Formats: sequence, structure tokens, C-alpha cells
Amino acid sequence: MPRVTLEVSVEELKALILQLPPQEFLTLADSIEERVETLSMMQLAETGFREWGDAGEDIYDAKG
Repeated sequence: MPRVTLEVSVEELKALILQLPPQEFLTLADSIEERVETLSMMQLAETGFREWGDAGEDIYDAKG
């Protein structure tokens, strides 16, 4: 299937979304909410791995 790229502003996108039938709008809103929750959890999880970036913690890159 060919890909189509459209350049639209946020305001234009909002206007298009608000034209959706109510059920499709709710389905889209649920999908967006799920994506936001996933991104938020991923950002929170990243904080637990910051110490892995420390040079002193590079035990797996040690040559020997």
C-alpha cells in the first residue's frame, strides 16, 4: 500500500478530528490516552536505568 504524507498544523488536525463521528472520536481518544500512558510509564522507567550510563558501571564493556 502506498504511503501518503500530509502536512497539517495542529489546529487543522484538531478540526479534522472534531469532525469524526462520536464513536470514532471516542475510539481515537482511547488510543491516544493509551499511548500517553505508555510514554509516561516509559519515561518513568528510564529513571531506573540512568546509573547504567555511568562510566564506572560499565562492567559488561570491560576487556580482560
